[in-house]
Amino acid sequence: MKINSKLIVSSLCLSMVSLASAAEFEDSAKVVSVTPQTEQINQPRQECRTEYVPVERQSRSTGGSILGGVAGAIIGNQVGKGNGRTAATAAGAIAGAVVGDRLDNNDNRPTGEQAVRQCHTVDHWETRNNGYAVTYEYRGHTYTSVLPYDPGSRLKVQISVVPKI
Repeated sequence: MKINSKLIVSSLCLSMVSLASAAEFEDSAKVVSVTPQTEQINQPRQECRTEYVPVERQSRSTGGSILGGVAGAIIGNQVGKGNGRTAATAAGAIAGAVVGDRLDNNDNRPTGEQAVRQCHTVDHWETRNNGYAVTYEYRGHTYTSVLPYDPGSRLKVQISVVPKI
């Protein structure tokens, strides 16, 4: 008999718990203010530009100057007598060296341009919205929540009623 009375009391307690459960419903509240919540995000990026620089084929050579100087000295030595011959030899050597250098290095002038790409990283700041701080009133009380959207002038709220125990 004692077991049956315990079962009856337990059943009554369980049925009363279900009567004390919460009631939930949906209602709407008046939105008082909406403030976007933003954050600054840096997304660095590369900026590049192309410059054109002159290109030479090869380095200058001295062979033409030497050969031209020797040839000019030989030719200059054939002209004049005494000190005139010495002066003609020197002048021939100088003129031959200049002519020989120009002939030998004529094709070493800049032949074109080469593209050189130069890049550097710059900061790129963006402002992103990460929600809305919404202040709303419901039955004389003011509440604030952060929502992922702007609710407009009215906000649906979930109301839960639980008896005080």
